[in-house]
Amino acid sequence: MKILLLGRNGQVGWELQRSLAPLGELLTLDRHSHPACGDLSQPDALVQTVVNFQPQVIVNAAAHTAVDKAESEPELARLLNATAPGALAQAAKALGAWLVHYSTDYVFNGQGQTPWQEDDTTQPLSVYGQTKREGEELIAASGCKHLIFRTSWVYASRGGNFAKTMLRLAGERDRLTVIDDQFGAPTGADLIADVTAHAIRQVTGGAQVNNEAALSGIYHLVASGHTTWHGYASHVIDMARKMERQMAPAQLLKVQEIAPVASSAFVTAARRPHNSRLDTSKLQTTWGLHMPAWQHGVDRMLAEILSPA
Repeated sequence: MKILLLGRNGQVGWELQRSLAPLGELLTLDRHSHPACGDLSQPDALVQTVVNFQPQVIVNAAAHTAVDKAESEPELARLLNATAPGALAQAAKALGAWLVHYSTDYVFNGQGQTPWQEDDTTQPLSVYGQTKREGEELIAASGCKHLIFRTSWVYASRGGNFAKTMLRLAGERDRLTVIDDQFGAPTGADLIADVTAHAIRQVTGGAQVNNEAALSGIYHLVASGHTTWHGYASHVIDMARKMERQMAPAQLLKVQEIAPVASSAFVTAARRPHNSRLDTSKLQTTWGLHMPAWQHGVDRMLAEILSPA
């Protein structure tokens, strides 16, 4: 099996290089790749890459993810999040290939307290959310075989993330203020990558391969449970304190208080959804999975980044 992976150096893309490697021949690209094109800003060249490589599966882990910046550059966000995925979908349809694509909780308006299901009405609050929804719609309209995984609050031990920011600030300040009215599930890039590989194995072989039409569609993919950004930060600091004996002096914590505040305390260009809870029942039932608690992945990540080199 030949798999084309776009966005190889992002948080999810980096983990996908690991999880997809055992499944077949893997071509990994980013926007700087040459001569094969992995740049979403060049849809025609992307399609030519697909034609040249002839993959059975295309995995698009690239996107415009700068939520606030998208408000000032909507056309670029639309090109990367909608036009390019739509072009990939058309190319996948022509080849009979599967397209795996990642979307977001930002397609919803964030109202209420009930976890969102896949067929709930979308009503994005931001350019980022709008363009990600357009990408979903173009993929579905193409008629290609597709798996769209909506996720949220993604982190990885590689690169920057919320937990690392909290740890840095906790080492610099006595008091932190963290938003306490947005709810979601911190979800590891490694979990997303492993679920993706599991799903690809099932749709490209095995007992369910003859039921492709039923498998194609949107799935919510997040860790189990939910918290707020304040709850997330508090958990990170609590775990770090338990590990302080293992930490380097530069990592030791100064913070004495983590104060909860409303979203209105921070002015941002893009509106954030307050309710980012996603119901994963469809994902778990379809693929025979059990989603671990969000704390499990966060604790593993903390053990990795805080352990002495």
